[in-house]
Amino acid sequence: MGDFNLTVILDAVRRAPEGLSRVELAQLVGLSPQTVSNISRRLLDQKLIVEAGKASSGPGKPRTILRLNPSGLYALGVHLDPALTTTVLLNIVGDVVEHSVVPTPPSHAPGEVVAAIATEVERLVDASGVPPEKIAGLGVAAPGPIDAKEGTVVGPPLLKDWHRVPLRDSLAQATGLPVTMDKDVTAAAVAELWTGTPGADSFIFIYLGTGIGCSVVLNNEVVRGVSGNAGEIGHIIVDPDGPPCTCGLRGCVAVACTARDLVARAVESGVLEAAGEGGDLARLEELCRLAEEGNADAARIVDGSAACVAKAASVVASAVDVDRIVFGGPFWNPVSARYLRQVPDHLNRFSVVKGIHGYSVAGTGVGNDVGAVGAACLVLDDALGARAERLLLAR
Repeated sequence: MGDFNLTVILDAVRRAPEGLSRVELAQLVGLSPQTVSNISRRLLDQKLIVEAGKASSGPGKPRTILRLNPSGLYALGVHLDPALTTTVLLNIVGDVVEHSVVPTPPSHAPGEVVAAIATEVERLVDASGVPPEKIAGLGVAAPGPIDAKEGTVVGPPLLKDWHRVPLRDSLAQATGLPVTMDKDVTAAAVAELWTGTPGADSFIFIYLGTGIGCSVVLNNEVVRGVSGNAGEIGHIIVDPDGPPCTCGLRGCVAVACTARDLVARAVESGVLEAAGEGGDLARLEELCRLAEEGNADAARIVDGSAACVAKAASVVASAVDVDRIVFGGPFWNPVSARYLRQVPDHLNRFSVVKGIHGYSVAGTGVGNDVGAVGAACLVLDDALGARAERLLLAR
């Protein structure tokens, strides 16, 4: 019970960047002033919080303000993508202390990938000067599906021969750090909770990467599902007359809205050249630039994808009854301008509760590295988050 109360207080301080007094903490979390004082002393001794001056709110003695200590704890995060591997070192307040992006070994051989990640982790720690004992662990954002219990990656479409690869345990052995692993879209939602828009405690996160995924957050808790693979929305049908999908249906999100599909459609329409330079991201950027410049065919393709993505988002948002949708991922920036203009209207048109509430739509407040930042936040969340299971008594 003590550990739970400690994490409740630490979480409350984390959510108040300006700081809180002990009196304010007691009122906010519903614990006695003495309990708050005792736990605050423990957190000060552990150097997880600091006393940050005095504040006066009226008659009486000024109150001491408590804030997180940025150098009190750190976490490493890695986002494994088939093309690029992003690594960050995060402090407890969510600031990126060190950052790198390197090519993922083109062989995709699991042993080579693990060795490359371990090398980059060691390099970042050395460059940061952070004492190793202050690093809580390493988080990994991996493409799904995953087996969360076993810590394995189970056959992601774009990582050849990755079937039940024990990524979590392999990285723990290679780095000597405790390792936490989750899906990339789940990690992105955790990043948004920890370092994104304040006050957004229930939302869906639409992740635009090589594929499209979704994560659901309800009352500050990420919904993971029984196997850790919640949010696989690829086979929601958004265009019944759309292209065929590997599942046997037509117009699924997986084949109607991804960057690769938009680029292919643009090539078929003559908007883009068949032998254009760059990968899917560069070519999507070109397509969106043409749309913004007034190319009608380019605009039709991009705007059509906005309607389709909004339809899928509406299905999920209606199912869990949230009113906020956050977009992010490596392919978000190119489409963001047109999506932010159009998706809210589409959502309200598709919504079954439009007479009760509308939707707010935003891009992630974390930035392009939301997957890697989220992976580090997984570690911080595991170490410090206030969760109900901490109340369970050991048997």
